[in-house]
Amino acid sequence: MPEPQEIIEKALQEGRTTLSEYESKLILSHYHIPVTREKLCTDMEDLRKAAMDFGYPLVLKGNSPEITHKTEKDLIRLDIRNEQEAETAFQEIMDHMNDKTGTVLVQEMLKGKRELLAGLTRDPQFGPCVLFGLGGIFTEILEDVSFRIAPLDRKQALEMMQETKAWKMLDAIRGMAAVDKDLLADILIRIGQIGLEIEAIKEIDINPLIVSGNRPIAVDALIVLAP
Repeated sequence: MPEPQEIIEKALQEGRTTLSEYESKLILSHYHIPVTREKLCTDMEDLRKAAMDFGYPLVLKGNSPEITHKTEKDLIRLDIRNEQEAETAFQEIMDHMNDKTGTVLVQEMLKGKRELLAGLTRDPQFGPCVLFGLGGIFTEILEDVSFRIAPLDRKQALEMMQETKAWKMLDAIRGMAAVDKDLLADILIRIGQIGLEIEAIKEIDINPLIVSGNRPIAVDALIVLAP
């Protein structure tokens, strides 16, 4: 697995200010932030191997640093249940991308009703700031987000959770297990660590951070670089 600095230097040399979802998750994984099991596929043979490794159902997404809003561009296929559906979805996404460098990211499909948001923004005055809140498609409407200046300790990470409406979702409710808050705190602490250690990173957006069982796992991620 390439080091974060290698990924970033390559992107900057190519004149890019965003990393692909795959590249972004490689950096998160380096810092031990849980992400979905996934494989970058360029052809049908890659797709079949990924399906054998992960099993069905699968998620297929267009993957390119030029694409930051996959849903709006119709580049996501969910709940793929067999080889025929997978091959059809793969071809549709490649046709839609209209990008010669584009590939398809094949992921395990995680099931979870609770969607959270975690990330980082670099403030000109305060430096890297970690954010946490409700995730999913209503994030911008609900604006249920708390902020802390990095670095964070565990107490501050827990306080961030408590300041949001998402806090009540973290307990055991309606047959769902309580969220592993220690793991969630670790994720917020590590995001702050990334911001302190890699100045070239301007923003991190992990949305959604889906709670699968009791574990929050990054399902989608975007890292923006300082130009």
